[in-house]
Amino acid sequence: MAKVKTTFFCQNCGAQFAKWQGQCTSCKEWNTIAEEVVQKVEKTGWKSEPQSTKRVAKPQRIKEIDTTKDARLNTENNELNRVLGGGLVPGSLTLLGGEPGIGKSTLMLQIALTLPYTTLYVSGEESAQQIKMRAERINPAAENCLILTETKTQNIFKQVEAVNPDIVIIDSIQTLHSDYIESGAGSISQIRETTTELIKFAKETATPVILIGHITKDGNIAGPKILEHMVDTVLQFEGDRNHVYRILRAHKNRFGSTSELGIYEMQGSGLREVSNPSEILISKNDEDLSGTAIAATLEGMRPLMIEIQALVSTAVYGTPQRSATGYNAKRLNMILAVLEKRAGFRLGAKDVFLNITGGISVDDTAIDLAVVAAILSSNEDISVAKDICFAAEVGLAGEIRPVTRVEQRILEAEKLGFGTIMISKYCKVPKNNYGITIVRVAKMNDVVEWLFG
Repeated sequence: MAKVKTTFFCQNCGAQFAKWQGQCTSCKEWNTIAEEVVQKVEKTGWKSEPQSTKRVAKPQRIKEIDTTKDARLNTENNELNRVLGGGLVPGSLTLLGGEPGIGKSTLMLQIALTLPYTTLYVSGEESAQQIKMRAERINPAAENCLILTETKTQNIFKQVEAVNPDIVIIDSIQTLHSDYIESGAGSISQIRETTTELIKFAKETATPVILIGHITKDGNIAGPKILEHMVDTVLQFEGDRNHVYRILRAHKNRFGSTSELGIYEMQGSGLREVSNPSEILISKNDEDLSGTAIAATLEGMRPLMIEIQALVSTAVYGTPQRSATGYNAKRLNMILAVLEKRAGFRLGAKDVFLNITGGISVDDTAIDLAVVAAILSSNEDISVAKDICFAAEVGLAGEIRPVTRVEQRILEAEKLGFGTIMISKYCKVPKNNYGITIVRVAKMNDVVEWLFG
């Protein structure tokens, strides 16, 4: 019988301590250290076998390593393929996190039902009957999806050996437990042990494994931080449950870019891919409304046209309010200071509210000029023409600065039927015959004069 002992783990970062203490010396959090029962055994994980039968890895020259056989697996979902960098890599471990009820299980079940490969969907949270009810709503004709309701990793691996699936989906990693660790499911030691077993299985069999993970109230992946280090890809499923649109982002990706974006629309039959997000992010209003402007932005390689809404009103209370949804509030304060100092607009005694429609968050500085246009439009109560869009950064001196890949922004605006795009005077644009008017501005005063002069 292996010796059982207790160890203290930080519930925030996973650091291990010999005894309890008030503050974790690793992450500096207070009252996060808890005692857990652990048991060390010699045999752990996937296909435990005597040491003599294990094949010992040998060093190879990097130019001799063959990568041709590791072709990516197409998930039959263009948005997910884009975020992953082209599809699932054999032997990779992907972690998908998101708010409760946001659609993580729906997305993964939808992928499992549409894949041409044999997929094993392991659920520790729902019964087989519950999954079948959802599957009938999404794709009742699926034949390659196998459902297993199990939480013990040893039993899961027995079924994996029996059916030999091409892809394994685990819903969720916090519900799994291993016999080799004597602590509850979801604890630091259990998450670390079960993830290690899944990594060993994925690497030895070249089978992609997708894990669904819970998140904390702060929006971080629940469990130890080492979980995100162990997996190859960390995806975040974002959005408001009160809105129909969902956004898939990559926070970590060993096989591709982390700047790509996938957009879905939640429907009764599952999640629909949104191939042209610019159409859903721009409202269809026939009336000319003040306080709105269109910005040409980029998310990864994908150009987007988004609508900026601003409301400027006299401050009723003593201190003016500054509120931004989907935009950096500190950058909004900077732009307001530039407008007051460089353009002479007295906004210090007014409330300013800014919103990016569609419920998305944008970090691209190229939307600065559209923010300026929306704020001035609301302040002057003069609408900006609907066929005008903006793509430029605003500097502290009131200058209009150039942005990267401006040609992609111009082509996207032209494709969506915009007649004019306002960019920086210093942008280097190839001399092509565009079907859209390009307005070049150098200073804030030029923008004000062109829009409202």
